[in-house]
Amino acid sequence: MALNGTWKIDRNENYEKFMEAMGINLMKRKLGAHDNLKITIQQDGNKVTVTESSNFRNIAVDFILGVSFEYSLADGTELTGCWNMDGNKFVGTFTRKDNGKVLNACREIIGDELVQTYVYEGVEAKRIFKR
Repeated sequence: MALNGTWKIDRNENYEKFMEAMGINLMKRKLGAHDNLKITIQQDGNKVTVTESSNFRNIAVDFILGVSFEYSLADGTELTGCWNMDGNKFVGTFTRKDNGKVLNACREIIGDELVQTYVYEGVEAKRIFKR
């Protein structure tokens, strides 16, 4: 799988506006925009492990494609949803537990970069990673 490997954050596009739409306070938005996030993706069939390492937390998330699971964002926002494959990309739909609003996400390789796209309440942001 092309997504497999270790990826380090390179840059963000509209990420602070996205975090603001999500209701994250100013201080956490400033910290989140500079979190030095590194993710490792390992896919074996439908089983996926994503390890996230940042200035604020280190976690490993195991999930099965197409199967709903629970996940907490770094700010504590709790979500439930699932990732699916759409061609060569992961496409996720998650619902916030606190307000029922939907967060859409996509992870795909564009050129030699991993691009994570998030859409919440009409606000789109991208986080771009390099190997």
